[in-house]
Amino acid sequence: MKTVLVTGGAGYIGSHACKALARAGYQPVAYDSLENGHRGAVRWGPLEVGNILDADRLDAVLARHDPVAVMHFAAYIEVGESVRDPAKFYRNNTMGALTLLEAMRRRGIGPFVFSSTCAVHGIPAQLPITEDLGYAPINPYGASKMMVERMLADRAAAHGEPWVALRYFNACGADPDGEIGEAHDPESHLIPRALMAVDGALPGLDVFGTDYATPDGTCIRDYIHIVDLALAHVAALEHLLAGRQSCAINLGVGRGFSVREIVDPVARVTCRRVPVRFGARRPGDPQVLLANPARAHALLGFAPRHADIDTIVATAWSWYRKMSSERLVGARE
Repeated sequence: MKTVLVTGGAGYIGSHACKALARAGYQPVAYDSLENGHRGAVRWGPLEVGNILDADRLDAVLARHDPVAVMHFAAYIEVGESVRDPAKFYRNNTMGALTLLEAMRRRGIGPFVFSSTCAVHGIPAQLPITEDLGYAPINPYGASKMMVERMLADRAAAHGEPWVALRYFNACGADPDGEIGEAHDPESHLIPRALMAVDGALPGLDVFGTDYATPDGTCIRDYIHIVDLALAHVAALEHLLAGRQSCAINLGVGRGFSVREIVDPVARVTCRRVPVRFGARRPGDPQVLLANPARAHALLGFAPRHADIDTIVATAWSWYRKMSSERLVGARE
């Protein structure tokens, strides 16, 4: 069984990737500081607790497990926080990746699957977004990821070390088996916040901007189910292990939903009204982010299996109710 080191393996996307790796016959080793990850989400292999900036710890873990490749998810993700504290993001996201890459080089480990983002493009000059659109990040979060992509390209040119950068659009949903799901604190993503509003955990779902040049005035995003995202990472890993080309690849469905259009399936799935609070635009929010998924299909043979928005919301709702029930039982005990 081939071992793969998964940094951030106790987090939302990393834990789903670990499950997908295990199902594909790999041994995932989660490396996570547990600052934002959850020990209980590590179910398909060992957990190594450590910070991505700790070179000595990385050296020890890589020597112990001798992975054939690394999947790198360990990063801060909140765009607003990146604007308030850019150094935190450059230190962790950019310098952390460099520390990891240097540790891999010391061990002779090449293949690297990187958790990137469509935020490297900023406000896109064309739609749908292709991988060749070019870099134009508008916040430190996107810039921190862009810098890692540049490091990967330079590393490959200098040393021939292969990589795939997977540029996510909006990851969402939860494991259909109910074993893992989204558990951010604080939660900033639209679908779980809509569920929190339905359940009374929030006074309402905040909608930022109703005057965009879209059919209903609200932002449009491309939503991809977390299980599909995880399967794409396995496909990217196998792409590299087969000796194929390094590249960046969009991970989206190629269809967009507005914020208002997300409210409707949440209401259908939960059979409850979603309380909505309308507010002003947030600075820097692109009005439309929509992927061209052709490269993922051509190079990885990847096509989403869970693209139906009601299905996405239903898995998120099942996970949310499970977590709410467990919190209630814990409070009573």
